[in-house]
Amino acid sequence: MTDTSVDPPRTPRRSPAGAAEAPRPAARRGHRPGTTRPDDGNATAATRPAGTRPTTARPAEGATGAARPVPSVPSATERPASGAAGVAGSAGPTGADLHLDLPATGSRRSALMDALREAIRSGRLAPGTRLPPYRALAADLGIARNTAADAYAELVAEGWLTARQGSGTTVAERAEPVPPTRARRSSRPPRPAHDLRQGQPDAAAFPRTAWLAAGRRALTAAPNEAFGPGDPQGRRELREVLADYLARARGVRTDPDRIVVCSGFAHALRLLFDGPRAVLPARTAGSLAVEGYGLAFHRGLLAAAGATTRPLPLDEHGARVGGLTEEPEIRTALLTPAHQFPTGGPLHPGRRAAVVDWARGRGGLVLEDDYDGEFRYDRQPVGALQGLDPERVVYLGTASKSLSPALRLGWMVLPDHLVDRVLAAKGEREAWASALDQLTLAEFIDSGGYDRHVRRMRRRYRDRRDRLVGALAEHAPHIEVTGIAAGLHAVLRLAPGTERSVLKAAAYRGLVLDGLADYRHPLLAAEAMPATDGLVVGYATPPDHAYPAALEALCAILPPPL
Repeated sequence: MTDTSVDPPRTPRRSPAGAAEAPRPAARRGHRPGTTRPDDGNATAATRPAGTRPTTARPAEGATGAARPVPSVPSATERPASGAAGVAGSAGPTGADLHLDLPATGSRRSALMDALREAIRSGRLAPGTRLPPYRALAADLGIARNTAADAYAELVAEGWLTARQGSGTTVAERAEPVPPTRARRSSRPPRPAHDLRQGQPDAAAFPRTAWLAAGRRALTAAPNEAFGPGDPQGRRELREVLADYLARARGVRTDPDRIVVCSGFAHALRLLFDGPRAVLPARTAGSLAVEGYGLAFHRGLLAAAGATTRPLPLDEHGARVGGLTEEPEIRTALLTPAHQFPTGGPLHPGRRAAVVDWARGRGGLVLEDDYDGEFRYDRQPVGALQGLDPERVVYLGTASKSLSPALRLGWMVLPDHLVDRVLAAKGEREAWASALDQLTLAEFIDSGGYDRHVRRMRRRYRDRRDRLVGALAEHAPHIEVTGIAAGLHAVLRLAPGTERSVLKAAAYRGLVLDGLADYRHPLLAAEAMPATDGLVVGYATPPDHAYPAALEALCAILPPPL
């Protein structure tokens, strides 16, 4: 216990054994004659020598007695004082016991500051409460004096404590104790035991080492202006390599000046349809044709922009685009020609030519979503629809399926007459896509790293697909699997009326996947295309070690044959 309630006159210092010592000389190591220590309660103002630490004065002490030697303690936690449970709400005598619980590990200064803040925040140390001198507190806690002094000084600077020369350190006046904050409860559901959701690549397969190497090379070679405000059209380096890659791998006909970089497919739709500078404003663009099955998120985004979507029925050859000629108010169609999402399968060659002819005759546009164009397994890749008429097709691609959705990079290959309008919609500076990520992706593609990664992932996803098909053939041979020639997911056809009960069984087992009904357009008439029960299974999502258990859980919830 520390008791310095009465300041005694200065007496010769005594050694720990009680022998008197001669008073210290005015000049001693680390002390300049004519100055006083800031922690001396009898001092008025201290002048620190130049270059000394710290820049803020230590809090004033209420006592001037010599400090006791620091005791040897078994741990960094404070030993509770005998007969003292805390500090009362009114100011107590200087040197009163102070109960603080410090963790045994970590920074002593941070631990002491946290303990004092919590005691003040909870109201245990009321406004006006006088704290022990930092030297006495340091001795009680078994920590260095400078540690306690620095903690006091920092809390004074933060406003938790106040210090006056000769009056000691006290808890700052506050209207009332601040109630402790409650931890915010997350609204997100817990992570599932088995994840077979579509649309997500294997996150564990991201090529970290190759990406890091490409980033180093790109940043080393980057010009200084690359670190300034971004060009809304995107880095020239990326647009050049994209023009070469898309022509080689996807049959796209373009040049770098017709490419605009964006942050993904949703961002591209917003630039085209949403906002005061939209390229295709809903009030003048008319209705928008979409496939009868597709992402509800995209339909919702278009609806929020004021666009009216009209569903096109589907069959084994893709969207039935012949009906577009019978709808004069439709001038734009959004399609997934290479691999219909989510039912699978490419758009029939005759229908590809027909929809381009429709756009030419109507003066309209086809928006081509090439969301997983690189992943083909059992047939040659289907080239981009854009190659048939670059002035009537807007090609939209991203790195979200081939690399990662976390990258937030996409691109629009535009007809020449739309480039300036899209740039006007983006604004004068790039606000979405990081220039450094663009440079890294450009180097990754140009060095061949992107091609190697895509080939490796194509083999891995094909193996995943084959294991899914094999598991179903063994455990549920009555289940038809479709859409497996390409992409990152498959559709499992179910008996009518069973989809909802199967999804409930999946949720019970901690298995997350989607039902086919979630993708059906609400305006798609049953007579135009009857509803079908099914499951959309994303076989690319789980990491390798979790995939066998996910397949086992999937087979366990499938209904038996009728």
